[in-house]
Amino acid sequence: MAEEETLTTKKEDDRPEYMKKRVLIPSVTAIIFIICGILYSIHSVYYKSTDDAFIEGHIITVAPRVPGPVIKLSVDDNQEIKKGELILEIDPNDYKVKLEQTQAKLKEASAMLISAENEVKKDEAELNFAKEDYNRYSKMYEKGIVSKQDYEESKTKSEVCESKSNASKAKYDEITASVKRLEAEIEQDKLNLSYTKIYSPQTGLVTNKNVEEGNYVQTAQPLLSIVPQKVWVVANFKETQIANMKKGQSVKIKIDTYGRKTFKGEVESIQRSTGAKASLFPPENAVGSYVKIVQRVPVKIIFKEDISNYNIVPGMSVVPEVKVK
Repeated sequence: MAEEETLTTKKEDDRPEYMKKRVLIPSVTAIIFIICGILYSIHSVYYKSTDDAFIEGHIITVAPRVPGPVIKLSVDDNQEIKKGELILEIDPNDYKVKLEQTQAKLKEASAMLISAENEVKKDEAELNFAKEDYNRYSKMYEKGIVSKQDYEESKTKSEVCESKSNASKAKYDEITASVKRLEAEIEQDKLNLSYTKIYSPQTGLVTNKNVEEGNYVQTAQPLLSIVPQKVWVVANFKETQIANMKKGQSVKIKIDTYGRKTFKGEVESIQRSTGAKASLFPPENAVGSYVKIVQRVPVKIIFKEDISNYNIVPGMSVVPEVKVK
């Protein structure tokens, strides 16, 4: 027995060195995994991250307010444009003619109004005279000085003059309303004429341009979009991640376009509803086949450093990491 034990010990001692190391490898790997798991758990307590996040920005769609052919186009794709600069011009000739026609109608109506006003004054004067004549004949008829025929003639004349005066006043009111309508129409024609020139509402870059010089455009037809330089991040965190998230917390922002580059950010606000609830057709959960799904809550994150030297545009994929503790 002693010889067998000696032989066994000798065999173990005679094993190659690489076999001894192989015995240690599983142990070291397990320790590394345990350490990594502990570090990840600690990290997940202090930081919350998601890959369901994108760059957002204000995209302004430019559309005409009047129809017509485009006679001048001053911008091109991806061109920078300042607020108030001319984008395009629609042929204004039709709108100029319409304005001139309305102005001519207003001039004619104004002349008719003056004539109607004079007619009203004339009829009012005749009515006042007829009423005074009627009052005088009434008193004289009561005293038996004038005949009944003269009395009735004065009464009839007074009634006719009153009717004529009312008619002239109605005509005057009608022409006055027509003048006001034409004045309003002129203001609208002036607006329509001004709408033939479309100016940039914001400073930004021209995108989605689908209009060319010579095209006939319709009212409210999207012509192009203007994207201002200001952008931010909308991150859709799981509802289980936002318990300790609040406004003002620092954020590390990684954009797929710039690889390892990390941008500084800050939580600006948290939406007061989940993304599904704020959609056009929110899901109806009161059904028998309901399956619980972790909801996403949009969080707005702003950049806290100058990003003007980077080509960061709406739609880019982002991975933000919020420090919640």
